Amino acid sequence: MRRSIDDAVVPEVPTDDPTPPVCWSVGISDDYDDARPRVWVTVEEEGAAGTGVVVHLDGDGARRLRLALSSALGELGEDRGR
Repeated sequence: MRRSIDDAVVPEVPTDDPTPPVCWSVGISDDYDDARPRVWVTVEEEGAAGTGVVVHLDGDGARRLRLALSSALGELGEDRGR
């Protein structure tokens, strides 16, 4: 099983910012030797498909990432989401 959940292109950065535009995608897969499903997150430079970094997270790792993103949003004064 392999299923994409969501993906996005990060909005353009200001022209004086040397950081290239990036894309991210999130999905689930059980294509592992132990056949346990995991969440995968890919981040790569826009237009450079296949050159990014992929992290494969079990349930605990995915929840920790979700908490970290929620905390970062709170630090920015943004709604932490669900």
